[in-house]
Amino acid sequence: MKFNFSIKTICAAVAVTGAAMAVAPAAHAGTTAKTKYPIVLVHGFIGFDNVLGIQYFYQIPAKLRDEGATVYIASVNPSQTTEFRGEELVQQMKQWAAKDGVKKFNLIGHSHGGPTVRYAAGTAPSMVSSVSTMAGTHFGSKVADDILAGTTPGGGFDQAATAGLKLISWLTGNKTTSDTDLLTALKALSAPGAAAFNAKFPAGAPTTTCGAGPEKASIAGNAMRWYSFSGTSVKTNGWDISDALLAYTGDYFKGEANDGLVSRCSSHWGKVIKDNYTWNHLDEINQVLGSIGSGSPDPVAFYVQHANRLKWALL
Repeated sequence: MKFNFSIKTICAAVAVTGAAMAVAPAAHAGTTAKTKYPIVLVHGFIGFDNVLGIQYFYQIPAKLRDEGATVYIASVNPSQTTEFRGEELVQQMKQWAAKDGVKKFNLIGHSHGGPTVRYAAGTAPSMVSSVSTMAGTHFGSKVADDILAGTTPGGGFDQAATAGLKLISWLTGNKTTSDTDLLTALKALSAPGAAAFNAKFPAGAPTTTCGAGPEKASIAGNAMRWYSFSGTSVKTNGWDISDALLAYTGDYFKGEANDGLVSRCSSHWGKVIKDNYTWNHLDEINQVLGSIGSGSPDPVAFYVQHANRLKWALL
């Protein structure tokens, strides 16, 4: 498949960003998402900073707040190791706790944000009420494996895929993604990198290959809930230019169900709520700009529904 998109074309379609802040629910908010503890949204690989004022989790924080949630949006390094990103998240959690008197958090991570929130749970368990991951790279990504090994579908080092990832990185606000940065992130997202991380942070791990893990698991005597979910569609909207990139990288999986960057089985951690939503990797965060396939469920409504699940679990 030829990979040939102009920066101007993709700029018009892709803009995702966020800021490390919390906003209390609106004065006349609903209560569907009013959890006991605040929600923290954590972005994945090649997220974000500030581009055109559009958030990485597009329209999701606002809707959660409308439905009663207090939401913090983490800002961690877009192209670093899981441990590096996780430590940044822990430090932000400590700052929010000190500033706002928060005791615990409900962590939700997308893509590389999945292992990142697991790091926070593993190193600061007394501050975590639940861990939820959307298309988490818990067992790595075939895309990272093939690029690093030079065994891509086209053979050798896939310059088109890496150029596409770097372009999205630039568009999402990270202006300095070098080849070294990309290599560091790809190693963390590879199967060997994920395996090494999982050996250090096993809580919530599936008990069988491509199976589910426990809904409840404790770390250092601190009980918490564990949930995961993901999509398995790639090209969902013909008008969404990003779908072409994900269709390109989706070919790496050789028929294994995936969302363009993460396989269904790799996304499993804790209780698997659903692993085959008709979403690709960007649909899962309501990108690009809400251009979801007409037959697919609303990602914004999904996050509200999950917050309601946490609410009823008294989390």
